[in-house]
Amino acid sequence: MMALLQILFGLGILAVAYHGYRAGEIPAGAGYRPTRDENPAGFHCFLTLYLCSGIALLVWGVFALVGLAEPMPLS
Repeated sequence: MMALLQILFGLGILAVAYHGYRAGEIPAGAGYRPTRDENPAGFHCFLTLYLCSGIALLVWGVFALVGLAEPMPLS
């Protein structure tokens, strides 16, 4: 069950990254939204952060689903 939740969260984060890439503006905190034109370094930094974390959650969830990794502990 927890593995499916990890997969869904990973897909959600990747969807936010894709939408931000297409729009040229990515959410990066409380009211801060770097754009590709005004702040390209911040935009690409947060885009990379979203992509890496989404892929990591997705891969960890798939590995936990097939039994190759421990699922995320709930505490």
